[in-house]
Amino acid sequence: MPNKGAPLGPLHILLVEDSPEDAELLCDQMLEAGLQAGFERVDNEAAMRAALAAKVPDIVLSDLSMPGFSGYQALRILRELHPQLPFIFVSGTMGEDTAVQALREGANDYIIKHQPARLPSAVARAVREARGEHERQRVADELMRAQRLESLALLAAGLSHDLRNILQPLLIVPDLIRDRSDDPKVTRLADVVAESARRGHEMVESMLSFVRGSRRPSERIVLPRLFQAVGLLLKGSLPRNVALQLEAGDERLVVEANYTELQQVLINLALNAIQAMPEGGQLRLLAERADGERLRIRVQDDGIGMDRATQERLFSPFFTTKDSGTGLGLVSCRRIVESLGGEIVVRSQPGQGSCFDLLLPLQAAAADGAADEVAMLPAGQGQRILVVDDEATRLSLLGDALSSQGYRPSVALDGAAALRLVQESGLPDAVLVDGGIPLLSAGQLLAEMQGLGYAGPAIVLEADDGPAFADGPAPAGLQVHVLPKPLEMQRVLRAVADALAAA
Repeated sequence: MPNKGAPLGPLHILLVEDSPEDAELLCDQMLEAGLQAGFERVDNEAAMRAALAAKVPDIVLSDLSMPGFSGYQALRILRELHPQLPFIFVSGTMGEDTAVQALREGANDYIIKHQPARLPSAVARAVREARGEHERQRVADELMRAQRLESLALLAAGLSHDLRNILQPLLIVPDLIRDRSDDPKVTRLADVVAESARRGHEMVESMLSFVRGSRRPSERIVLPRLFQAVGLLLKGSLPRNVALQLEAGDERLVVEANYTELQQVLINLALNAIQAMPEGGQLRLLAERADGERLRIRVQDDGIGMDRATQERLFSPFFTTKDSGTGLGLVSCRRIVESLGGEIVVRSQPGQGSCFDLLLPLQAAAADGAADEVAMLPAGQGQRILVVDDEATRLSLLGDALSSQGYRPSVALDGAAALRLVQESGLPDAVLVDGGIPLLSAGQLLAEMQGLGYAGPAIVLEADDGPAFADGPAPAGLQVHVLPKPLEMQRVLRAVADALAAA
């Protein structure tokens, strides 16, 4: 019995043989040896191609010479369609030279018909070797994928700091623009810049979240407001021949999620839909109750659609149908949706468009929209604010914003320069310091200032990749407020006002 290894289970064996009697003898020989197998016989090219298309066999056994067809032709067809599938010649006319040629052509083995005793063990060995090779290839692919993800993690971590610094001004500038202009067109452009900056930051954070497997803080999201923001961002990407339809009029549709992550999911799906409509069509975003406890967010297009094979690989890392795609967009979308306790359901047909349904847990309606409104910020009264940040663009913008609000800022690029300013100009009323400044850390700077008599409030900017005080706790006796990045100017000004009021 050819069972010197892991059980093979039931096999499907394709016989390329013009003689029914010879085929029956081969089948009997393998069954008597203990192989569990089902058999299918073909004797021409068309029948072989049809059999391979209908069901992929575990192994192909082929005669060498047949009327109008040959074993070499059968071997070439198999290698064309299934390169790794085992193939064994079983022939009564095979000499030594012919056997060597057969192996050179890509056959796994050869058996002489009038000496068939070796056939069952040869079949078992060839199937086991093929399965082993398939498993080795699968492991190698998984290893390669893991290495690519690890490289991606290193790349994301390396770029995140620089990208945050580049995008930070785009979060601060819109508030300054709004303060200096009442023109609705200008403020609308400021809104677009702010939304784009938040999305850029979210792309950086989402990549880090993807490779780390971390979760972002969530909030209550009212779907009509989310749709408005998504529509605003999409307008610059919509071709003239694509119409955008937003349907989320019910303010009671509320979901608990991270706002920017859910916005990223919708933007990603919508941009994919736009690219799937090169001839134009309608892009529809719909929010509605799916059932009593779930919410359905639908992204639907009239595009080229997808076949079943594409749909089965949609959420595989690095799989993409775009020339410039990364193959991570939909993977990230599914991760975000599943982290919310939801699922993505895809329906598509070639030439009939695609529909992505996000099914999410439905939350109770928001109590009062007025709670979201930001209270008016009190104007500064000339208080002196020491601002310390090693990012020159952000430092300049923070100084300008504080000055426009009625404060008197003084700025420094590092802890040593800040300490010199204090020694030369006296103690400030408040300190706004980045947690990652060089030369003197934020904690060391505040400790030195405290030694000089400073007892006012300190606002420390903290990135999510490091604590505000990396070298120990904050100095005792100081009122310290930690403000997470990325910064938005209204939050900064509110933090300064609240810190001064509390002091």
